[in-house]
Amino acid sequence: MAQYILHRLMQMVVVLLVLSLFCFFLLHSLPGNPVLTILGEDATQEEITQLTQELGLDRPLPVQYFSWLGGVVQGDLGRSIIYREDVADMIINRLPPTLHIGIFAFIISVIVGVPMGIMAAVKRGGWIDGFITTTANFAMAIPNFWLGILGIYLFSLTLGWLPVQGYVSPTEDFWASTKYVLMPSLVLGLSSMAILARQARSSMLEIIRQDYIRTARSKGIKQKIIIFKHALRNAIIPVVTLAGLMLPNIVGGSVIIEQVFNINGLGRLLLQAVFNQDIVVVQGCLILITVTVALANLLVDISYNYIDPRIRYK
Repeated sequence: MAQYILHRLMQMVVVLLVLSLFCFFLLHSLPGNPVLTILGEDATQEEITQLTQELGLDRPLPVQYFSWLGGVVQGDLGRSIIYREDVADMIINRLPPTLHIGIFAFIISVIVGVPMGIMAAVKRGGWIDGFITTTANFAMAIPNFWLGILGIYLFSLTLGWLPVQGYVSPTEDFWASTKYVLMPSLVLGLSSMAILARQARSSMLEIIRQDYIRTARSKGIKQKIIIFKHALRNAIIPVVTLAGLMLPNIVGGSVIIEQVFNINGLGRLLLQAVFNQDIVVVQGCLILITVTVALANLLVDISYNYIDPRIRYK
């Protein structure tokens, strides 16, 4: 297992290098100039040249990339071109709201979606199955931004139950913080909840048709024991895989949600950096998201061994 984990970590380093290289040159190919974003369109050529040299943007692209990469290896993500702040500090300051909303959304999607899928499979063909399946299909089809706007209109402007926008840290006021993150988390987690429900239903239906399940029923074993002791463990692996693919949404999946609810999180920082061509900030955010994706996949692979002891890694 240790050798397998080491191999996967080495793969992650290669992926990080390739992705950072691709994004760096892709962002440089976009139209626009970050220097003009700072100085404005009325800046003189002398001012533009001076600031370009100060920021090091006059150097060849390979030199800029390897200079940035050398700093990353030493733990320095660089300084923002637009804000002139340390990128690591900017990410740390913006990360708590994103993590709060993302983790809350992930927990809701798992603890609601998976039981709904199992219930739909057990009650296949009944009204419960029909209701859950229809609701899941509907939830998957609704765009997040539209659902967020609808939620603001209904629960904030009309009923006045929840705040319209913003974020409050749970260390400042836990109850107010819960009210602020409840609607963004529900909106972010709704589609994931629906996908998990459909996957759990499909996996459970496949398992409960197996011969050993029919044998257990013929022996008079109670339905609850059959479902939770015999069927669930074998049906849960595809669900765990899918949930693992959703884990990176905790860090990078709330770009649209943070815009709709005016939350200064990591997603909004990344979007602003792309528009401003603040390449250093974009690279720093992408590194964090890529590491999260790689670690989530590794965590899922390791969990297989504990869910099903027959699975071994060499």
